[in-house]
Amino acid sequence: MHVARLSLTDFRNYRSAELSFEPGATVIVGRNGQGKTNLVEAIGYLATLGSHRVSSDQALIRAGADAAIVRAVLSADGREVLLELQLNRQGANRAQVNRGSAKPRDLPRYAHTVLFAPEDLAIVRGEPSVRRRMLDGLLVQRMPRLAGVMADYDRVLKQRNSLLKSARARGLAASQLTTLDIWDERLVALGAELIDRRNDLVSELREPVAAAYRSIVDADHRPELQPVLSIDGADPDDESTDAAPDSGSDGTGAEAGPGTATTAERFAAALASLRRRELERGVTLAGPHRDDVLLLLNGLPAKGYASHGESWSFALALRLASAELLRRDSSTGDPVLVLDDVFAELDRLRRERLAAAVGGYEQVLITAAVLEDVPEPLSHRVIRIAAGEVVEVPGSSRGGEPDAPSGDAGPGTEASAEPMPSEASGV
Repeated sequence: MHVARLSLTDFRNYRSAELSFEPGATVIVGRNGQGKTNLVEAIGYLATLGSHRVSSDQALIRAGADAAIVRAVLSADGREVLLELQLNRQGANRAQVNRGSAKPRDLPRYAHTVLFAPEDLAIVRGEPSVRRRMLDGLLVQRMPRLAGVMADYDRVLKQRNSLLKSARARGLAASQLTTLDIWDERLVALGAELIDRRNDLVSELREPVAAAYRSIVDADHRPELQPVLSIDGADPDDESTDAAPDSGSDGTGAEAGPGTATTAERFAAALASLRRRELERGVTLAGPHRDDVLLLLNGLPAKGYASHGESWSFALALRLASAELLRRDSSTGDPVLVLDDVFAELDRLRRERLAAAVGGYEQVLITAAVLEDVPEPLSHRVIRIAAGEVVEVPGSSRGGEPDAPSGDAGPGTEASAEPMPSEASGV
């Protein structure tokens, strides 16, 4: 699969933009703050329903606008599909597929991307929420219906937390809060599925992560992933979970092993045992929203022990492994690989190894502040960006300064590509 055309309206710093892409590698070059990352961010949103930079959609809408519109034509096996998404400041977001009404959560069925970015270092060194977001983004691409399960879980969690806070304010005891049982049942039903899907994904990632890590550093540092589950007693917010599991651990970081109980049974038991503490704190203390995945190198936690280069290699290996899983089970072919300002963060050897690892994918989109940071095999097709405008189109040679805005693809001009549908299409 590859992105053939992209159109943005009031997205980030783009009032209007129209671009055409080809299979293979394309480098989007521009100084920091010009808008090159905004282009690939829009593509990534269609696949994951989220941004790799911000948690709120509001930041994606251009200042002064009521909505942002992203349109993309994706091509696979000679067939094209038009995806359209409208992000609204007020009210729910809207979507269309081939101009027919759709839900936003339907879009990942068609758009598959894997995005590498400097922020990925936080997957290894950051908080548990970053690793949860990585796993969930990949889950949604592989099983789009899980976007609905995640949204339903979040709604139930908010309702349950609201009830707990209300009970704390009123000084109610656990025995006086029978309505909590209703929310517990729904939370367990939704959360148990998410926990099981994440655990299955972690198991599937282990082998391709190890292979990808070796391809980047040409060494076997035994990268490993282990679930850390709050329903089994672990608390990812506790610094002790950053330590390597002892030899008697089941690998989850839990106080007690899961035994033969199902995930739902363990989740329900955890909520029952935590009821008093939850009422005291006014928050739900167990569930997929509090889980983590422990990343190990040579048997030690990468967070706190890995060097900067090792951390980068682990993060890149996780993204390459994600791409490999999508490639294996996708009927539309390769996912689109996006490398957002990644090469500037790597030494020469890792640049070359990463370029070799991604060279076989159908489409690779790269952003860079300096074209010379990008290995030669990936930099034959170049788009230059300045102040939210396309100032130079593919066919550019390496080096040189951006030209003045031309009529080839600049906002407000007649683009060389076939125009995208306008707002009148109903999105």
